[in-house]
Amino acid sequence: MKPTPPNRQSTKPVWFITGCSSGFGRQIAKHVLELGYRVVVTSREREDVQDLAEAGDALVLTLDVTDRAQAEEAVRRAEEHFGGIDVLVNNAGIGYFAAIEESDEADVRRMFEVNVFGLCRMIHVVLPGMRKRRKGFIVNLSSIGGLRSFPALGYYNATKFAVEGMSEALWQEVEPLGIRVMLVEPSGFRTDWAGRSANETKRQIDDYAETADKNIQSLRKVSGHQAGDPVLAAQAIVQAVESPNPPHRLLLGNDAYDGALSKLDELRLEFTTWESVSRGADSPEAAPALSV
Repeated sequence: MKPTPPNRQSTKPVWFITGCSSGFGRQIAKHVLELGYRVVVTSREREDVQDLAEAGDALVLTLDVTDRAQAEEAVRRAEEHFGGIDVLVNNAGIGYFAAIEESDEADVRRMFEVNVFGLCRMIHVVLPGMRKRRKGFIVNLSSIGGLRSFPALGYYNATKFAVEGMSEALWQEVEPLGIRVMLVEPSGFRTDWAGRSANETKRQIDDYAETADKNIQSLRKVSGHQAGDPVLAAQAIVQAVESPNPPHRLLLGNDAYDGALSKLDELRLEFTTWESVSRGADSPEAAPALSV
């Protein structure tokens, strides 16, 4: 089969999406291909996404985000084929179910390698091209679990909290250069995250039966039946990216929206309750801090 010739003349945006084998990644790829956009479709196993190659102007590449050489090669080929990357969607990620004390260090480190360091690696290799063109958009898939934590998801929450903190600094650094950054924070969606993409602890401690273990069973039970629709999520993400004033944080789903506002209320109540103690920690002679 002859290789597809480079398509550099089109004015259609180029989307580079990680983790397209299932869930959000697959649906985002399908949606932007349906819109006629040029899309770099990536997955650890090429056969999992080969069908998307026939859905439009797609460049299908094998990519494990934990492999720096693969990441660099994928971005090089994408830029060579399409002339540049307009939107990077960092979707690849895995989960892990366990109480903090039950968690296996190797499993936790593997999750951080994918969810945090893999995501950051893609940003590192895509940013030079975006900076050169003084335009681009980076979409980082986080979670409502990046804003508030849940039993049995402590280390997963930690990966998403890390992505949130990094992204918040990133947009302050790159927005003056014409590059936007957006966090996507879904609640429960009908993907196979809880069914296939999340490993579970092999060590169970009875004392966590009513907290961590109960939540694990609940997550497994509703997997595939959550309220969130990945097709609608993909449409919402594209709508936000193409908005003249895109958000830094895009909540997706009623549970995400309600959960985020509830967390804000909890923080405000606790902060104001302890305001005098908090403010009293500064020396009376200290000059007002302008920044941290």
